[in-house]
Amino acid sequence: MPWGRSGSAALLLLSSRVIGRAKARNPSPTEMSVEPWASPQDQAAAEETHTTHTPSSQDQEQHPDKLCLDSFWSEVETITQGSGYTEHDCTRRDSKQSEEGEQEEQWLADAGLSDLIKEDGDDVDKAVLLSTLTRTQAEAVQRRLESYTLSLRKRNKPPPRDVRDVFNSPITQNLLPESQQSEDLPQDSMASVTKTPLSAVTPEHQRGAPKEEFFITDVAYCEQAVIFLKQAKLPQNKILRRKEDGTLPRVICPKCRLGVTRIQDLSHTDMKKVRQLALIDMTALCDLLELEVKRHKTGKRKIAESPLFGVPLATLLENDQKVKPHTSTPLFLQSLLSFLEKKGVDSEGILRVPGSQSRIKLLQQNLETNFYSGKVCWDEVSPNDAAALLKKFIRELPAPLLTAEYLNTFSAVRDITDLKQKLHMLNLLILLLPEPNRNTLKALLEFLSKVVSREKRNRMNLWAVATIMAPNLFLHKAVPSRLTEGAEKGHAEKAADVMRLLIRYQDLLWTIPNFLMNQVRKLNENSSRRYQFYDRRIKNLLRKIHTDSREKPDKNTSELCRTVKIQVGDQVSGTMEFQLNINSRASDLLAQFHRQCLRSPENGKGKIRRNGAVAYPDCALYEVGGNIGEHCLDPDTHLLDLYNSNQGGEWVVKLKPNASRGL
Repeated sequence: MPWGRSGSAALLLLSSRVIGRAKARNPSPTEMSVEPWASPQDQAAAEETHTTHTPSSQDQEQHPDKLCLDSFWSEVETITQGSGYTEHDCTRRDSKQSEEGEQEEQWLADAGLSDLIKEDGDDVDKAVLLSTLTRTQAEAVQRRLESYTLSLRKRNKPPPRDVRDVFNSPITQNLLPESQQSEDLPQDSMASVTKTPLSAVTPEHQRGAPKEEFFITDVAYCEQAVIFLKQAKLPQNKILRRKEDGTLPRVICPKCRLGVTRIQDLSHTDMKKVRQLALIDMTALCDLLELEVKRHKTGKRKIAESPLFGVPLATLLENDQKVKPHTSTPLFLQSLLSFLEKKGVDSEGILRVPGSQSRIKLLQQNLETNFYSGKVCWDEVSPNDAAALLKKFIRELPAPLLTAEYLNTFSAVRDITDLKQKLHMLNLLILLLPEPNRNTLKALLEFLSKVVSREKRNRMNLWAVATIMAPNLFLHKAVPSRLTEGAEKGHAEKAADVMRLLIRYQDLLWTIPNFLMNQVRKLNENSSRRYQFYDRRIKNLLRKIHTDSREKPDKNTSELCRTVKIQVGDQVSGTMEFQLNINSRASDLLAQFHRQCLRSPENGKGKIRRNGAVAYPDCALYEVGGNIGEHCLDPDTHLLDLYNSNQGGEWVVKLKPNASRGL
């Protein structure tokens, strides 16, 4: 939907309501609940900070100390000298920047918009794609098309279609977001608004209060940036702008009535659409923030002789899945992290204290020879040697863990002023990563979070871990980097700050924003009703008929009853009836499923534990079909709202992918 003045007002109204409910801390079950995106350790630490006001602890979290900064540059030196990252490699990159025009063409392909530059492209296809975009997102697409057309003209190649033909066709004009009023941002000049720092505006009654940030995901991130940029330009807000002091606040994310959708909850088909839409929103956000990010593509590299080091993640996983099907991260990395979690997290200076180079070399040779045969003995391995090997594994990947395409964009997050804008950008970038990279990064961040949680024993706080790991993720010989431009405190601190955000807010970053879920649903709906796009009058008539024909629930009549399928493996084994009311949640349906199906005498599928309790298979409720492919539902999903948003979908109870077969 378009976000003009009404969109701005809606976001501000939503924010004020969320803040009010958060203060009450007693939300109605029929309204938005609030979920804090912070670990229990983080919350306990925050409460201790608010009550004790320890200056030294607060200062330590605001900025890295000298030991952290020295460790950062020591790690950079280790990478540049000890890992073959020579000046020769810096001049002869394994990846190269795309030629002029190639970036725009590849961008359009990645965004699912390659049909826009085809001469024989169907206007209906364009309409289906563009109808899901907001105004700011559509403007970002238009800028890429204009840049692509200009590059073709420079190379004396005829453009396939004029950009005006794409956006001015009758069908597309009817479906693009409505034009905004003159008060809105000028479309042809981004510079007029982006010079003002993106600092959060803090009302007077909140100044001096414990730091909390409300993370809104119902509105596209680029549209939120437009709103906040306008607010920052208002004279009355220039005085109230809060200065970022380096401390990390408690981030509160309002949970909508459809629950939280995590990355692993969607089917591969829908995740592909999420990635396309996330790329468009991220590009629009980069345009607003004036972040000049050049994408690189990885060139051909020598085939690694080692079975573990220097092997592409996709190849590693393909080989490992022959040994252990459905594994999502390399088996070697799983074993290494498991050892470090048992023996390394309590080791003082873990990750910072270097291991013995001779022992590390012998350990690597032993693992390469004996890992898959199961003959590796971890008992005699030093935690510091294993930690050094972990960092070596990451930096010796043939392509960066954060990918050659997006490594510079990850690095550019350090130049964004506002914390919420940083989290917006990181959330979109995580969604854009290929699945092997994203799963491997999550496993690494979970381990680093455990290291930070044992700070009292290992002397490694969040800044210490972030400064050590930042060079290993952001510095790679395959991609030119600005990370080490000048050995200055500011460069190290900014790079480590991005790493710090990834570690602290990883649970939030691995969720799919509500606005992207809504756009995916709309894209699926439009794709299934393509015939409505051929003529505006027919489209409006059919839309009216379709709306009138929907079964609208009447609150004054009896409750709705839904038939839920029960699936075992690939076969549907039965059904179950469930009564819907305004308070019904997915957890209620699963509870009824356990009572009726798993505890019935003829079933007896529960497993008795030693203490007499009954353990049931790990089942979940899935939404299948309609305007979604397959969606594993949050237990807090309000089912009546789900029914109203996707009446064509079926509900299926089945085992989660990682659950053992017990039904």
